[in-house]
Amino acid sequence: MVDVSDEEVREVYGTLTDDDGAANAREARNGIRHMVSLSVQKVADGLIDPKLVLAWLMNAVGAPAVLVSLLVPIREAGALLPQILLAGVVQAREHRKWVWVAGCAVQGFAALGIAAAAALLEGWAAGLAICVSLTVLALARAACSVSYKDILGKTVAKTRRGAVKGVAGSAASAAVLVFALLLISGLLQDREPLIAAICLAAGLWLAAAAVFATLEEGRSEPQARAAVDLSPLREDPQFRRFIAARGALTATALAPPYLVILSGGDGALQRLGALILASAAAAFVSSYVWGRLSDRSSRTVLILSGLAGAVSMAAAALAGAAGWTEGMIVAPLVLFVMQIAYRGVRESRSTYLVDMAPKESRSNYTAIANTSIGLLLLAAGAFGGALSTGGAIWALCGFAALSAIGALIAFGLDEVETTAGQDD
Repeated sequence: MVDVSDEEVREVYGTLTDDDGAANAREARNGIRHMVSLSVQKVADGLIDPKLVLAWLMNAVGAPAVLVSLLVPIREAGALLPQILLAGVVQAREHRKWVWVAGCAVQGFAALGIAAAAALLEGWAAGLAICVSLTVLALARAACSVSYKDILGKTVAKTRRGAVKGVAGSAASAAVLVFALLLISGLLQDREPLIAAICLAAGLWLAAAAVFATLEEGRSEPQARAAVDLSPLREDPQFRRFIAARGALTATALAPPYLVILSGGDGALQRLGALILASAAAAFVSSYVWGRLSDRSSRTVLILSGLAGAVSMAAAALAGAAGWTEGMIVAPLVLFVMQIAYRGVRESRSTYLVDMAPKESRSNYTAIANTSIGLLLLAAGAFGGALSTGGAIWALCGFAALSAIGALIAFGLDEVETTAGQDD
C-alpha cells in the first residue's frame, strides 16, 4: 500500500466493513489484503469451474464420460477430506499464512498443468492428466482452507470477518459475471481461448499468494501433536450439531446440476449460458449481504439460507414436472434463488466455525469439520444419485427435504457473535 496513509486505509476498510472506525490500522491493512487475495482467488475458481469449464474442456479433448463425471467429486471431496491430516502441519507453525501462500501457489501450477494437458493431449491421456492436475489443485486447496480460518481469526476482529469474505465474494462474482457473458456471446467456444482463461486463473492464484505473503500475522505458539485430536466431536455437542446442519445443507451445492438437466433440450447451450449468468449474478448481489448478516448472526443466516434452498429446490421440481424449465426464464430465476441460498450457507458456515471454535483449537476444529463434511458430501451425492435413477425431479425433491432438515438442525445452534475482538 505505497503512498497510502494508515488513516486512508482505515477509512476504506471501515466503509467496506461498516465498522465506524473501530478497527486499528494493522487490522485495516490486513483486512484489505484478505479482500484482495480472496477476490483474486475466487476469480480463478470461477475461471476453472469443474461443473462448467473443465467439463466442457474434457468433452473438447475427447475425454471419456467416466472421467468427466469425476471432476466435481475430485474438486469438492479432495479439498475437504485431507484437512484432518493437515491440521497438525498448520498448528506446528508460528506463522500460518505460509501454508495458505504455498497452497495457493500450488493451485496456480496445477492450473497450468490442466492447460498444458488440454493443449497437448487428447482422449484418455488428456482426461487423466486433467484429473491428476485437478487432484493436486484440490489437495492444495485443502491446505488453504484448513489454515485460512485460523489466520482470519488472528488478523480480523469477530464482527468484521463476514464482511471481509463477503466483499471478496461480490468483487470476484463481478469478474465471473463478465466471463459468463463472454461464454454466452460465443467468444469462448473454442478450446484455445478457454485454455488461455485457465492460464489466467493460474496467474491469479500466484498473484493471490504474493499479496497474502505480505499479511502482518502475529506469532502463534507452535503445537506439536502426534495424532489427530478428535476430542471436539466427543466433548462439544454444538460442534456436532454444526457439522450435522452443514452436512444437510450440502444439498445447496449438489442440487444445481439437476436443474441443468431439467433445462436441457434444443438450444441447451443458450440456456446453460443463462444459468451461468444467473449463478454469477446471485453471487454478486448476495455475498456481501450474507457476509454482513453473518457478522450479526451466522446461525440465522444458516437457517434462512437452508429454508431458501428448500423452497427453491421444491420450486425447481414443480417447474420441471410442469415442463417450465426448458425456457429461458424459469430455470435461471429458480437457479438465482438457489445460488443465493448456496452463498448464504457458504458465508455463514465459515463465519460460524471461526467464531465458535476456541482460538487455540481453531485449525483442529476446521480440519475435523471439513473432513466430516467431505464424507457427508459424498453421502449426500450418493443419496441424490440414487434418487436421480427415477429422474432429476426426484433428486431435487430429496435435496429440498435435506436442506429443510439442515435449517431445522441449525435452529438448535447457539448464537456465537456476542463479543467483538480478534486473537492477535
